[in-house]
Amino acid sequence: MLPNTGKLAGCTLFITGASRGIGKAIALKAAKDGANVVIAAKTAEPHRTLQGTIYTAAAEIEAAGGKALPCVVNVREEEQIINAVEKAVKTFGGIDILVNNASAISLTGTLETETKKVNLMMEVNVRGTYLTSKTCLPYLKKSRNPHILNLSPPLNLNPMWFKNHCAYTISKYGMSMCVLGMAEEFKGEVAVNALWPKTAIHTAAMDMLGGSGVEKQCRKTDILADAAYCILTKPKSFTGNFIIDEDLLREEGVKDFDVYAIAPGQPLIPDFFLDVPIDTAAVKQGRYGASQEFKEEKKLSGSQPEVPKVNTGSTSAKPVAETFRVIQGAMSEEYVRTTQGVFQFELSGDEGGTWYIDLKTNGGSAGFGKPPVTADVFMSMSSDDFVKMFTGKLKPTMAFMSGKLRIKDNVVHVSCAVTALAQDGWSS
Repeated sequence: MLPNTGKLAGCTLFITGASRGIGKAIALKAAKDGANVVIAAKTAEPHRTLQGTIYTAAAEIEAAGGKALPCVVNVREEEQIINAVEKAVKTFGGIDILVNNASAISLTGTLETETKKVNLMMEVNVRGTYLTSKTCLPYLKKSRNPHILNLSPPLNLNPMWFKNHCAYTISKYGMSMCVLGMAEEFKGEVAVNALWPKTAIHTAAMDMLGGSGVEKQCRKTDILADAAYCILTKPKSFTGNFIIDEDLLREEGVKDFDVYAIAPGQPLIPDFFLDVPIDTAAVKQGRYGASQEFKEEKKLSGSQPEVPKVNTGSTSAKPVAETFRVIQGAMSEEYVRTTQGVFQFELSGDEGGTWYIDLKTNGGSAGFGKPPVTADVFMSMSSDDFVKMFTGKLKPTMAFMSGKLRIKDNVVHVSCAVTALAQDGWSS
């Protein structure tokens, strides 16, 4: 992990959404230097499912060596932002750093996204970031080394990141466009940058999206805290960058990334909006235009394990039917005992329709039609992607994160089933 240097001692950070997750991790990292932290978040009373309040976060920050100012702030409410900023200035004498971390997410298509969800994402992600930045800027301009850091992705215009969750993508890119515009507008006065994780980060939102067990394929919030610390201790001339956490830390000399993993050695889920290898830590926005050609191979990170061979090239065998034939042949009582799941697939394209894999009853079965018992997990995807997933060319987690696989349950359950069937080394 990246050691603290003391450079943020006495600095005042205004962090939205800092009562838990990534925001709190950044706050605690700064607190170890002796920084002042304004916790601008909504949760004042304990939540029935989410851990932490602005007051429990404040106690942790002060225990770590910092000073804390908890403020009830819903970034959708401009008056609450203004009041919190004024209170911060009165308490600490100014603001040196703003971290726009608060964010809302709904990974739903256009027809499935309710208007209230659209409003929530636009008002929290775009409008909230813009208004908080606008309110803090007069004070930031008075600081010796001011920074704004948005937790938002590089502006990747590949259509695949729009088609399955258009509203969410627009809202997150709105945060990134604030970086693009404000970095140029306030060049020489205030550094404005964006930070985004290379892999999924274990937060309450990730638990909601991925379900129980997904944390094993995630990294800790510590990796973003270390990357943010590195950015915020740079001079204000470091501005207008869209930064990927792992790449920046590698440039800073970090070599052991297992320390950031929840379960070292487990495969990690790639994060949204990153479909090409990123070799440099600070990539200017011009590098992230729409690509001329998009290749599946570039999306898959890491080395691929040996996978079973399915005879999908035969002129007589249809790829989906052949895949299910091989799955049926690979089944065993051990797979059924260890998986205990029934999966129903709604496939589109050639050989489309309802297919199933039963890894719960008797010795298991697979084939066309509905399963013999009620399915535990319902999935939809194209026939081509299904064949790729079960022949090892497309990881289940990547299929889920990229929107190729839509699922009602959790992706870890699916990943375990695919892995179980693949490990025996199918042959045909």
